[in-house]
Amino acid sequence: MEPLISFRKADIMNGESVVIYGLDMDIFPGDFVYIVGKVGSGKTSVIRTVTAENALKNGTGTCCGYNLVGIRRKDIPFLRRKLGVVFQDFQLLMDRTVAENLEFVLRSTGWKNREKIDVRIEEVLEDVGMTTKSHKMPHQLSGGEQQRVAIARAILNSPEVILADEPTGNLDAETAEGILALFGKLNSEGTAVVMVTHNRAVIEQHPGRVFLCQDEVCREQENQDVIDLDITI
Repeated sequence: MEPLISFRKADIMNGESVVIYGLDMDIFPGDFVYIVGKVGSGKTSVIRTVTAENALKNGTGTCCGYNLVGIRRKDIPFLRRKLGVVFQDFQLLMDRTVAENLEFVLRSTGWKNREKIDVRIEEVLEDVGMTTKSHKMPHQLSGGEQQRVAIARAILNSPEVILADEPTGNLDAETAEGILALFGKLNSEGTAVVMVTHNRAVIEQHPGRVFLCQDEVCREQENQDVIDLDITI
C-alpha cells in the first residue's frame, strides 16, 4: 500500500526557521494519526507543509501523488482538493448561510451543475447531522454546529485525507466528543484522518497512531509511551 503522505529526513519550517528536523512519517489510507506536542512544538507547521502552505526545502515529502519539494504554484489548488482541512476556529463565511458556504467551496473547485451541487450539499450535511440547518447563518449556530459545518465543507470533494488542526479546542467536552465520534465515523468509512492536538484525553478515548513533536523532532510513539506524554499547555 502506498502512503498518502510521506516524509523522509524533512526539515519542517515556520517562516524562515526550522522547527522540526529530519521528519520521517508515512500515513496510509484508513489511518487515524495524531500529531501532538506543546504549543510551539511545530505540529501545525507539519500540517502547513502537507498543504504546501509552508515550503519544504530539505529532505523529501509527497502528498496524494504530489511532490512537496518545489511544487508548482499552479498544482497547489489540485493538491488541496485531495485534502479536507478543519480548523479550530471554523473559518466559515459569516455573511452566507450554511448552504451558501458549501456552495462557495464547490463552485470554487469547479462544480457548475446546480442540481449536482444541491445534491452534494444535502449529502454532506446528512453525513454530519446538519440537514435541518442549511438555511441558518453561522452566528445562529452553536460552536459544535459550526464545527460540523466545517467538517461538511472539508468532505465536499471526497478527500483522501482530513487534516484537523485542534478541531475541538474551542468546544466543551460533550460537544467535542460528538465531533470526535464524527471523525471516527469518517475514518471507518476509509478516509485517513490526521489530527493535531495537545489534549491527551482525546488520544486516550480515541486511540490512533501518535507522533510527538518535542525538542525540534517529531517521532512516532509506542502505545505505552502515549500514556506518559506531557503534551498539555
